[in-house]
Amino acid sequence: MTTDKSKTLTASIKLLNEKLHFEGIVKGNAPISIDYTPPLGDNLGYTSLELFLLSLSSCAGSAILVLLRKMNKHIDQFEIACTGNRKENHPTGFSAITLHVNIKAKNLNNSEMERVIGMIESICPVMSMLDKSINITTNFRINE
Repeated sequence: MTTDKSKTLTASIKLLNEKLHFEGIVKGNAPISIDYTPPLGDNLGYTSLELFLLSLSSCAGSAILVLLRKMNKHIDQFEIACTGNRKENHPTGFSAITLHVNIKAKNLNNSEMERVIGMIESICPVMSMLDKSINITTNFRINE
């Protein structure tokens, strides 16, 4: 039985110092620097939770853009700012995440965007994997 390579993703990390500074590599892409805040790390790269927020934002953004383009919407600008509120007790993962979508499109209205926002989880694998105890909010602003 052969494995479908499109269904298997591989990533690796390599320790770079005596603390928690790693180089992360995914074949075919530039390496990224991953670290932790002092005193455990030296703050030389993204933290794992920051990378998670980037991953969630890019996944949700891709879902939004695919859906809008299927609706024949022309997008002039698109940004997502993502905020994660950490739990106080260990493990200090996120208790709530907010995605702030800022979009510039001339032919897009609020009800269309609300419909698209409601469909994100069904096509964004990162969001679909999140624990349901994490409160995820997505808001948007349309600029014409």
